[in-house]
Amino acid sequence: MSDANKDSEKSPKKPDAHKKDRASEIANTFEWLITAFILAFVFRAFVMEAFRIPTGSMADTLHGAHFRLRCPQCAFKLQHGFTPQLYDLSADVVPSYEVSLYPTKCPSCGWIEQNQSFRPVKHPVENGDRILVLKCQYQFMDPQRFDVIVFKNPLNPTENYIKRLIGLPGDKIEIVDGDVFINDHIARKPAMVQKEHWMPIYNNDYQPVHPDDKGYNGRQTWVNPFTYHPSAWQIQDHDPTQFHLNAPTDRDAFLTYDAPSANDFRANYAYNSAGPSFANQPACSDLKVEGIVRSLSDTGRFGASLGKYGVQYKGWVDFEGRMVIESKGLDNKSTILAEGQFDIAHPAQPKSFEFAHVDRLLILKYDGHILKYDLGTALKSLEYHLEYSPEVAFFGAGQLTLAHAAIFRDTYYTKGSRSSRSPRAVEGNAFQLNEDEFFVLGDNSPNSEDGRWWGEPTMVTRGQTPPRAGVVPREYLVGKAMFVYWPSGYKFPWPRKMMDMIQKGGQNNRLLNIANVILNLKCIPNFGQMRYIYGGSSEFAQEPSVSTNPL
Repeated sequence: MSDANKDSEKSPKKPDAHKKDRASEIANTFEWLITAFILAFVFRAFVMEAFRIPTGSMADTLHGAHFRLRCPQCAFKLQHGFTPQLYDLSADVVPSYEVSLYPTKCPSCGWIEQNQSFRPVKHPVENGDRILVLKCQYQFMDPQRFDVIVFKNPLNPTENYIKRLIGLPGDKIEIVDGDVFINDHIARKPAMVQKEHWMPIYNNDYQPVHPDDKGYNGRQTWVNPFTYHPSAWQIQDHDPTQFHLNAPTDRDAFLTYDAPSANDFRANYAYNSAGPSFANQPACSDLKVEGIVRSLSDTGRFGASLGKYGVQYKGWVDFEGRMVIESKGLDNKSTILAEGQFDIAHPAQPKSFEFAHVDRLLILKYDGHILKYDLGTALKSLEYHLEYSPEVAFFGAGQLTLAHAAIFRDTYYTKGSRSSRSPRAVEGNAFQLNEDEFFVLGDNSPNSEDGRWWGEPTMVTRGQTPPRAGVVPREYLVGKAMFVYWPSGYKFPWPRKMMDMIQKGGQNNRLLNIANVILNLKCIPNFGQMRYIYGGSSEFAQEPSVSTNPL
């Protein structure tokens, strides 16, 4: 047999080897797919999982289904919660069509949108925030106070809840005048958590375009809420967002926040409907003011005054490099609580100013310099005089301008009624936690079903004993909320005529109906609202108490 014949006899075996190679590739592909599926399952079950926020109990930290709005008068941005039951929809349903609003109140100018016109304005409903939850963290370390946690609902363990962790095992919890006290000492929030809890009361940059319209907190007209007559402060007609002062340096001129058309200090949320309950909320006296100050002379001073329980706390700086925190009590005597010296760089340039009274701590900031004074953490370290309303004022002497003036309030944990139920962990009804028990509250305190209100559980997880009413047992913890990876996005701006045509045609055509759903998907990411969810980690603890040079 020739060599050619030998080659011809061997040639048919080559396709068999090729088929084996292809079969091996397919097997490897399936092996990788199965491995990837197992890894994804393990990652989701034990490491990290994505959740969607359905309700507004954690607003404004986290948003459930909501309306994304701007005040029609001053253009202030706000989010307003969507409640499906008010529109005869099942819970957790987000409609794809636009709906009309229930009364909303602007958190800055106080305009109440009643929607009582002949053709009420309708708005699209946005989905709740989608978050990533780290599920393995609490397997290796204990939860920390003020973490935002996901856990099994103690009343129905088949549901997941999300709240802020307030009480740890062994704590005695008592909410007094909106503040949380643990074992008779105030629980101060870490700096980044506190930053999330500041809520606007007024921002002078947002001026109503029609101040004569009726509807600003029930008043006929809106006026600038800072009373500056008969002092030397002035507002120029061409720029009402700035205040100007030209006065002697030996006497303070005051800008007092007290106009009746302005928002008051009540613990209301723009996220909730502006119903009758707004007027029944308690006043919050943990406040912060801020602004941008520019000195037009080498002398003079600028500061702010915050009134709590009838005591005036003042934080001020003079333009020679001194920072002071002082108080004036009910006896009308002034006492310097803290002072410091700092170097002034470029005094004629605009400088940031901030003064806050929060969690029994006074904080004064000016151009990056910080001065603090601790009023004491013990429950009895301050005398309560709730008959005195909170007060806010700016003051200054010399020649200067104030821009971007704004007022904020802290989160106020309320004890409002829930039909006939009595809240736990409130003043006069302290709540003691046992081993492996945790206590949680919602950031949207008036609209949160949390540890204050839970009854006796009627359902439990398999193999577990029923937990006590009001607590989250350790075994119910799911994980720590870490990051908002997909806030409600934006739709592509398709031509309006095209969308109207497809929407009308979709009523009788299934393909056009599918096209309408696809084109209405909010697929453009909202990068500006992607954010870290801060908790009680020590790395975000309070800032240093003094960054100035003490006198």
